[in-house]
Parts: sequence; structure tokens; C-alpha cells
Amino acid sequence: MQKNNAENLLAKTNNMPTYQQVLKDSERLARLRRLEPSAVKLLLLHFSKMSASELFLHMQDEFPEVEYTAFKKGLHRYLDGFEPVQYIIGYVYFYGYQFLVGPNVLIPRFETEELVANVLIAYDEVFGDKEVRLVDVGTGSGCLAIALALEESHLEVSASDVSLEALSTAKQNASNLGAKITFYHGDMLQPLMGQKFDILVSNPPYIPEDEAVDPLISNNEPHVALYGGKDGLKFYRIILSQANDLLNDTFVIAFEHAYNTAQAIRELALHYFPQASVETLQDMQKKDRMTIIKQIKKTSL
Repeated sequence: MQKNNAENLLAKTNNMPTYQQVLKDSERLARLRRLEPSAVKLLLLHFSKMSASELFLHMQDEFPEVEYTAFKKGLHRYLDGFEPVQYIIGYVYFYGYQFLVGPNVLIPRFETEELVANVLIAYDEVFGDKEVRLVDVGTGSGCLAIALALEESHLEVSASDVSLEALSTAKQNASNLGAKITFYHGDMLQPLMGQKFDILVSNPPYIPEDEAVDPLISNNEPHVALYGGKDGLKFYRIILSQANDLLNDTFVIAFEHAYNTAQAIRELALHYFPQASVETLQDMQKKDRMTIIKQIKKTSL
């Protein structure tokens, strides 16, 4: 009996199907498996070698056989193998830049782009156009550090990660995109000790270790980049308890975090930095997903 998988279900035609037919049928299969139809379109764009606008203009054209065969294999990996689309195509766009990704790094989320924007705003507010040193703790693919370095030339950017495999991907992304980043290997802040920074950014693992997670994520993405201890706050405690040794008197700390831990992170921040201002920011879904901590040293007259 023939397997009822994506490759077989899309193969029932004597002629090459059009892009529109393939997209419609593939999205239907994704919905049947309760997966994201939008991911199917990413696959189609990748294997058709077209932009979204080009695909729109060629919807009634037949899908060339070689590209169609490659697309079906990719679709099979997504729909039947439950492999993230970003790992199948090997890249993701973040803040307008193309980043290589693979099983050794967390897939950058669109929500994290908002952290980049808010860090740039905080930089302008606190430092103006001064040259400052920024460090990204737990850099993963390097998306935060690299986007910030490319967007603001006055930032001298460093990044750290405990995973050598992740650092290899981050270094390749920095090289591909022409970003000058100094990378450090080690656990959290340890490889950075002895230095001073003005801005610390981090999107550390924050899923509680006993929380149920979508299998598409938990079965594919590195657990070291997902889970943050029993309550999801393990790495925020580590960073905030040690950050004073790394930061200059005037500083910015910027976190992404779970929507339901904003108050706990605020309390942690004020415990270690009672003179700082702590602001909780919402993402586009109106969820409390970012915390910005600022401390400005007052100069005597």
C-alpha cells in the first residue's frame, strides 16, 4: 500500500501542476496536519527561486519538474517529518537580513526583531551618538548582535555563547553579512569577565523545564536554547546577579522574556539595580515581552 505522505499526495497528475495548484494543495495538507500554511509558502518561494512578487505574477505557470521534485521532498520533510521549514531551506530573514540556521541554533522569531528596534531606541536615548560597547549574551545564530552592529555603526559589538556549534553559525552569519563582531565561548557572562560594557542584551532560554512545548520546536530546536530552569528565570537571575561586574556606571540592559514573567524580572532588576529605571514593553500582540533597564550616572556640576 502506498504511503499517504506529502510526496505521494502531490504526485497525482499526468502534467506538471501550476504554482497555484501546488500552493493550494500543499496548504490544505498543512492544515490537515495542523501545521502552518505560511511555512508551505516559504518552501515554495525557496524551491521556485522566486520572490513573493515574482511568484504572484507566475501563479498560472507550470512548476518545472526539477524544482517541483525538490519542493515535494522539502514538503515531505515538513509535513511528514515535522522538521522546521527554516532548517529545510537553511536560512531565515531577520530584521531584513538573511541568517543561516540549522539544528544547532534557535530559529530567530519575528518578535525578537522588536527587541532590536527597542535597543536602538534606548541607545539613542541614553548615549546619543557616542561610541559604546554592546554585548549579546547567548547569541545563538548571532541575529541580535549582527543586526545591531549593522544598524548602528557606533556600537562595538561582542557576543557570547556556551555552544561552539552555535558560535560557528554566528561567525558564518557575521562573515556573510559583513558585521564586525567579537565572539566569546563560555557559559553566560564568564568569558566576558574583566571587560566593561555599556549595553547588555539577551534573549536567553526562558521556557520552564516542565512546560509543554510544540513538538515541532521541542523535537528539533536545541534544548540548551529553550529551557530556563524550573520557572524559566534561571538565566535572568545569573545575568542580573553578575552584570554589575561587566557594566559601566551608565548602562542599558535589554531582555526578551516570556509574557507572564515581566513582573518577576522587574523585581529581579530592581533588587540588583535599585537606582535603575525598569520599563516593560509590549510586543505587537500586546504581550509584555521585553524589559529595558537603564541607569544613567549623574555628573556633578
